[in-house]
Amino acid sequence: MSSIFISEFITSQALETLRSSHEVIYAPESYKQRAELISALQHCDALIVRNLTQVNQELLNGAPNLKVVGRLGVGLENIELPACAQRNIKVIPATGANAESVAEYVIGTALALTRGFLPATVQTLGGSWPRPHFSGYHEFTGKTLGVVGFGSIGSVTAQKALAFGLKCLAYDPMLPGKSIDVGGTAVPLVTLDTLLASSDAVTLHLPLLPETRGLFSAATLDKMKHGACLINTARGGIVDEKALAERLRSGRLGGAALDVFEKEPATDLSHFAGLSNLIATPHIAGVTSESNDRVSQMIADEVIQFLGSGK
Repeated sequence: MSSIFISEFITSQALETLRSSHEVIYAPESYKQRAELISALQHCDALIVRNLTQVNQELLNGAPNLKVVGRLGVGLENIELPACAQRNIKVIPATGANAESVAEYVIGTALALTRGFLPATVQTLGGSWPRPHFSGYHEFTGKTLGVVGFGSIGSVTAQKALAFGLKCLAYDPMLPGKSIDVGGTAVPLVTLDTLLASSDAVTLHLPLLPETRGLFSAATLDKMKHGACLINTARGGIVDEKALAERLRSGRLGGAALDVFEKEPATDLSHFAGLSNLIATPHIAGVTSESNDRVSQMIADEVIQFLGSGK
């Protein structure tokens, strides 16, 4: 029987699955107490984390028996992959398990931004009746959604967009060819510049890597179609927040939905103060009751399988 340590929230069903075959230490707030966490890992074979536990060389040095790290999510920025590889520690992300939730967030926020629901709400609750102004906004159907990064989440987002009556463009330097099939529809693979110039809304689904950090700089944002919306559910470091705020404030861009930020928890977002064309959420796009169930169960099953087979 192996020992599994869980340092952040996991669902009760997945927890019972793990406990049915292994010794489990469930301490969902332990990531806050770094020294105690490392001490507790001394005899553990597996570690399951979300995005707040920093799995770095310091932690690995205190976990000599560690064989596998399960990530309750898809981003791996909090896990030092080279250090894990050096120790032959398997890292298992929950690839695809939260794609439905993220895709719903993208379509929902893109629709809200395109129709101006946020400023309309503010003005209506403020006592005005701005019907003439907002009747000049446009339908969402028939617009073009640019998907930057076409992995599992980008693909599911495109499926929902096509079903909604949108056109889709995709940019992903890792994919060959001129198009990619999505449910029988050929989605064109284009350059980033072409996508930005042609899309009414742009959604980001990229990992945070040295080559993607700061990719959406002031210069890149200025290549977007005038009045377009930007949706970032990937990682905050990809977008220059202050440059985005300036373009939202000036009207150069029509709106933005940010679920991720340069620093999280995001305690100082004063550069976005007063903007009614911004949706800001606390990293919840991929976190719903259903996705939590899928993510947790996937990682529980795969960690058990690895501990039983070693692969």
